Amino acid sequence: MHKLLFASFCVLFSINVFSQTTYFYAKGTVINAESKLPMQGASVFAENTTLGTVTDQDGKFVLALPNGGYDLIVSYAGFNTKNERISGSASQTPAEINFELSPKDKLMSDVAIVSNGEVKNGWEKYGKFFLEEFIGKTKNSEQCSIKNPEVIKFYFSKRKNRLKVLATESIIIENNAIGYTIKYDMDSFIHEYNTTVTLYSGYPLFEEKKDTTAAQLQIWKNAREETYYGSTLHFMRSLLKKQLDAEGFEIQLLSEENGKETATKVKDYYAALNFNPGDSVNPASFYPNNWKFGILYKDEVPSEKYLAENNDAPKTFQFSSITFQNKEKIFIENNGFYYDQNDITFNEYWAWTKMADALPYDYVAE
Repeated sequence: MHKLLFASFCVLFSINVFSQTTYFYAKGTVINAESKLPMQGASVFAENTTLGTVTDQDGKFVLALPNGGYDLIVSYAGFNTKNERISGSASQTPAEINFELSPKDKLMSDVAIVSNGEVKNGWEKYGKFFLEEFIGKTKNSEQCSIKNPEVIKFYFSKRKNRLKVLATESIIIENNAIGYTIKYDMDSFIHEYNTTVTLYSGYPLFEEKKDTTAAQLQIWKNAREETYYGSTLHFMRSLLKKQLDAEGFEIQLLSEENGKETATKVKDYYAALNFNPGDSVNPASFYPNNWKFGILYKDEVPSEKYLAENNDAPKTFQFSSITFQNKEKIFIENNGFYYDQNDITFNEYWAWTKMADALPYDYVAE
């Protein structure tokens, strides 16, 4: 199952060519796996975008998507979420996608939760920590809030020294910094205190906030652009266009000897990443010569907050790194969607920017 995966440890996501003007259509039917009856009102959306719909009385849906790749998510209260990776263009006619949703096993779920032991007054005890690890500590996070904290439940295991967080409903995130409301279906959130590693995964759906004032709309537009440049989405699109240097990025291969990490500059970024531009049938792909590589974004300096927490971080550029977990290729669709995201971990600056700095795949910077 595809998930958005983020890790937090040590110091832990003009582009007019992506102005999506052509669309393809994802269509299909959602039924109850047990009764085989159509499910009206099921949520169908492209993960990490502003694009979604609900099924009609016959369980059918049609969703127009800009050319590119997506994870199509189908959810319904009380049922297990399903997902399907899709890609397409206006010149293609994708096959109909049908989903069968099975009811959640409430009894087994309740037994598992009780055995883990929910923390009383969990939000009071862990709420601030959860917000910092999930929403982040960037400038944007100061204008973010969770509208329904009551759906978030905390479970602590003394034996494993681990905090687990579950949500009984979608988490509603209000991001007034860049003008989005995010409906986040959390799959899991785990913090390991022994290693200080936090992993969380889920399915976000973005909705642009509305405002009648031109001034506020301009503020959001500027904030989105500032958030975009230097982000993982900006990097993937720049790699796809083979314009890393022009867009402000530099690549270094990282290796460890005698417990010390060393960085090697490379002349040909695309050769070092074994970048394959793909074709009309196959998406672009890459895998580095070293299974960990550094990304310098030279057009912006790090946030003062980040530097205050990371004294050894570079002061004149933003430094991030990517670690390949399974030593397999990462694929990039033409909208910047990359997969399989379970196979890579972001570290340093990109890992410090969390949901407060997340942008949908259908965002286009001017």
